Amino acid sequence: MSHQQTGRAGEQLPGPTERPSEQGAPRATSKGVGDRPRRRRGAESVVVPDAEFESYYGRQVIHTPVWEVPQVPGYLYLGGMSGAASVMGALADATGRPALAKVGRLAASGGSIVSVVLLIDDLGVPTRFLNMLRVVKWTSPLSVGSWILMPFSTGAGLAAVHELSGVVLPLVRRVAGARLGHLAEAVLPVAGRVGGVGSAVFGPPLATYTAVLIADTAVPAWHSVYPELPFVFAASGAASAGGIGMIAAPVEEAGPARRMGVAGAVAELALSHRMEHRIGVIGEAYRAGRAGVLLRLSRIAMAGGAAGALAADLPVWPRTAKAQRARRVVSAVGGALLNAGAALTRFGVYEAGMISARDPKYTVVPQRERLDARREGREPDRHLAPETAP
Repeated sequence: MSHQQTGRAGEQLPGPTERPSEQGAPRATSKGVGDRPRRRRGAESVVVPDAEFESYYGRQVIHTPVWEVPQVPGYLYLGGMSGAASVMGALADATGRPALAKVGRLAASGGSIVSVVLLIDDLGVPTRFLNMLRVVKWTSPLSVGSWILMPFSTGAGLAAVHELSGVVLPLVRRVAGARLGHLAEAVLPVAGRVGGVGSAVFGPPLATYTAVLIADTAVPAWHSVYPELPFVFAASGAASAGGIGMIAAPVEEAGPARRMGVAGAVAELALSHRMEHRIGVIGEAYRAGRAGVLLRLSRIAMAGGAAGALAADLPVWPRTAKAQRARRVVSAVGGALLNAGAALTRFGVYEAGMISARDPKYTVVPQRERLDARREGREPDRHLAPETAP
């Protein structure tokens, strides 16, 4: 018989043999949660059925991140698009596609500028961003990411200014004089090419470091997918950058952008499916509520964008003006869908993290599964959730 007391409002208090579990762990109840099977002398053991999961007074185990929407998901999307666009621009320049190179470099520069604005807005105080540049801490994804973003933005900006030299140089001559105008005319092409190559070098890290940043937290839906999330973000970034090229570049030069968009979309769809179904109960956070809606829409948009890119890339289009205009429309619609899918992926992943942080089940149940695996002599899956919650 269980000895229990009753509080003022009829609340059950633990008896002499029961202690409140740690915050987030299931409470001990009269059902015998965590008790060993009771044995009767001369009879078979009686197995007590497990109780359903219940957190300590229904409280969260971890704090919900306080990042703002749409600032942070928008930052995640623009970082991936900008990083991949810089690579697309550099490759287009190297293969003699000037229009596509211009689109890639302008997209990389514009995306990085807007992403910095969103980051500073989320921080609340602009000086906080500058404070992150005072030191380099290799064990901190945020510190490393800040030092990736700054040289990338500088290089992408120089490349974009070079692409806009027809506007920039006359302005320099008018404001600074003919002598500085001639100097800028001589220096700008070299600086633009160096900046384009430099931003392409920092592009892949920029497209993926945000995945490392959010996976290096106690949020179960992010931490549990750290092996796949950087690749998902890289593929999503490639799809969005290819989509920008499909929208803004001439159809004749946008072939590499279309192929980049298709490859990114296919890779993202495959990796996202693996990511969501590998992590057991935590995968519910990616399929439930607002996160599930956003990610389903993302898959539809990605598939539609890839189909549009493939259709525009077919060699069956007649050379007539009407057919080429139709091809241009198909390419632009496909590119818009790819970017919509990439943005929805970031918003969906963000929302899944919020869902898993609010529900203690996604923290405690995987930890219990690891403990059970150790007791049974099996190797626990360390990808499911952090060992301890803050």
